[in-house]
Amino acid sequence: MDVHELREELNDLRQRVQVLEKEINEEEADLAWQSLTYYPVYYATTGFLLGIFGAMASLLLNVIGAPIAGKSALELIRIYLTFPLGQRALMLAEGSATVHAIPDGLILAFGCCLYLVTGMLLGIPVYLALTKFTPSGPILKRFAVASLVSLAIWLINFYGILSWLQPALFGGNWIVDNRLLPWWVAAATHLVFGWTIVLLYPLGQFTPYRRPNGTERAVAADAAR
Repeated sequence: MDVHELREELNDLRQRVQVLEKEINEEEADLAWQSLTYYPVYYATTGFLLGIFGAMASLLLNVIGAPIAGKSALELIRIYLTFPLGQRALMLAEGSATVHAIPDGLILAFGCCLYLVTGMLLGIPVYLALTKFTPSGPILKRFAVASLVSLAIWLINFYGILSWLQPALFGGNWIVDNRLLPWWVAAATHLVFGWTIVLLYPLGQFTPYRRPNGTERAVAADAAR
């Protein structure tokens, strides 16, 4: 073997070393990433997205159940809008004049959108609690955790914040008035919201991307031929 052949072999070995070093670095990077036991930013984003489905389910429950109780299908939205509109929201869709020169139907549609956006925000703590305390295990445990978190959100928002904030801003306390919105209806609405996120829980699980190693890339290349 002459010097030229030896140099070519040496260059091949150097290139092989570089390839191996690159693969080792990629594998170490993958292992470091996979060692993350919890990814709160991802799960918060997932909860934000899944929250809209929980809000849709809870709103649908009220739309179906309210007429059975002899109330407007969008009774929940009217009461919900008492926070920005005050008592005028209770007159929406009752044949009254418009509020701020905007048709009642448009205001109720805006209320539905606002309700869904609120559900997206509340989906964050619910999903974070599920991924933190029940990353695996029976679904009944997830239902229990979601129920506790949903009821806690209801109690904090309704009786810890809105019970004093709404009177201070609008001079009334319609959201926590049991004659307008019975407490058990509000609680059931929040429970359905949390239970819907439980059912959608598998869709939001994080699966880290793993780069294929040299062998896997070779197999994939052979399969593509």
